[in-house]
Amino acid sequence: MPSFPTVNPDSATSALVIEGGAMRGIFASGVLDAFMHAGAYPFDFAIGVSAGATNLTAYATRQPGRNREVITRFARSRGFFSPLRFVRGGHLTDVDWLWNYAHDQLPLHTRQLPKALPIYAVTTRVSDGKPCYLRVTANNIHAAMVATCALPFVFRKPIVVDGERYVDGGVADSIPVRKAWEMGARDITVVLSRPLGYRKKEKAANDDDSLMQKALEKLFGNDAALLAAMQQRSADYNASLDFIHNPPGGCRIRAIAPPDDFPVSRLTMNLEKIEQGYDQGKSAGQAWLRQHYAAFAEPGRVA
Repeated sequence: MPSFPTVNPDSATSALVIEGGAMRGIFASGVLDAFMHAGAYPFDFAIGVSAGATNLTAYATRQPGRNREVITRFARSRGFFSPLRFVRGGHLTDVDWLWNYAHDQLPLHTRQLPKALPIYAVTTRVSDGKPCYLRVTANNIHAAMVATCALPFVFRKPIVVDGERYVDGGVADSIPVRKAWEMGARDITVVLSRPLGYRKKEKAANDDDSLMQKALEKLFGNDAALLAAMQQRSADYNASLDFIHNPPGGCRIRAIAPPDDFPVSRLTMNLEKIEQGYDQGKSAGQAWLRQHYAAFAEPGRVA
């Protein structure tokens, strides 16, 4: 079983957490571009999920604008999203193609990772449905990024890292703010991909559809633990939101969230809406810097 290193609480007190959400990740790309243009790197480590993790790779390697271009150019293509391909037995969203094609067209500066901000990608281990937090390195970055984005069923290729099969980290831990706290962070900034006030609808305790449950168990077969994690996802997501709004004593959490009129959904392909979402993220990042890190908000500073 692979090891998942943690950060020493005595030396790491500030963390950045980025939620995923496929195309909704354009908001975080705007936030992080605002940080990069201001030269703002006030964090000891960062944790990202799915699109949140891929966004963090450009932040850690100091490549402003890269994530915006990946989302607006490549993620809108049929190479990534294809309902017809899915109907024919292929991927609905081919995250393997997207990650590797983007790296070919806009190479990530992976050589900078050993000296860059430590980043962790959240994945879900298929064997037990538990979240795993992979420390991203130059050696595992490609596999880790595909694994953290590999939604069950819509991406059909098994992703194996160090002998373990993984799927999208959002299945087991969509907003890893509690993990950041467990790793020693006491000043946490979390970038959400939905407006403040959003909560997932949870299944009622008495809502028991045994036929549907049996059908799902048959479909999942040996991956029953993954099914259990998916069924727990809404409750886990809302528990993370509760943690954000009511953190433990001695812990400060600040959220950066899209406005109520954020126009981007998980699979929005409309360029105008995506660009609007990016602008909203950049404005939110700049506002956060002005409020909390005035030294980084000076005009003209570039990473």
